[in-house]
Amino acid sequence: MLERLVAMVAPPRCGVCAGGCEVGQRLCARCERALRRLSPHWSAVPSIDEAWSAAPYDGAARGLVAALKFGARTGLAEDAAGIIAARAPAGLLAGAIVPVPGAPMRRRRRGFDSAEAIAGALARRTGLPIVPCLGRSQGRRQVGRPRAERIADPPRVRVLSPAPSRAVLVDDVVTTGATLGACAAALRNAGATRIVAVTLAASRPARAPLGLTGAAA
Repeated sequence: MLERLVAMVAPPRCGVCAGGCEVGQRLCARCERALRRLSPHWSAVPSIDEAWSAAPYDGAARGLVAALKFGARTGLAEDAAGIIAARAPAGLLAGAIVPVPGAPMRRRRRGFDSAEAIAGALARRTGLPIVPCLGRSQGRRQVGRPRAERIADPPRVRVLSPAPSRAVLVDDVVTTGATLGACAAALRNAGATRIVAVTLAASRPARAPLGLTGAAA
């Protein structure tokens, strides 16, 4: 009842398009349909066995990431995790969830980290343990740098606590794969034997790996 009374004063707005949406929902029906129509992507990332994204970094998926990361609509992490959990191929989400660490200064400024928020929501949905064992040094910002430069100078990532043997790296977007690759290399050096990565979106050309073509219901 209280939620509906509040909605009469301040109607709920879709986190992606800012249009009207139903009470208790973060996305409008149109944006939900748009997200369901987007095709999953596979990417080739060094040191990672499989890197999968629920959608291309475009349209509604791009809007969701922007609203979560830059608009502080942290509740959208639940929607991102729901999309990943519903679309991930069978067997991909196995092991411990490891959030991709954000730059320390950026996390302090925003007060949260989008990858961490999605990872937490995904752990709750899947029942997998979450192991935030990675840390990242403050370095040059990846966004806006040329692709070749980002690959040549990836973030400095280190293992802060025991790493799981089977890790599911979680981030919001994969672009060049430099950050995911740096995380995977640190996990490998710490003893991880199987590393996959899942993200909501991918902003680069992707490939379909051999042997993994099905999707979970």
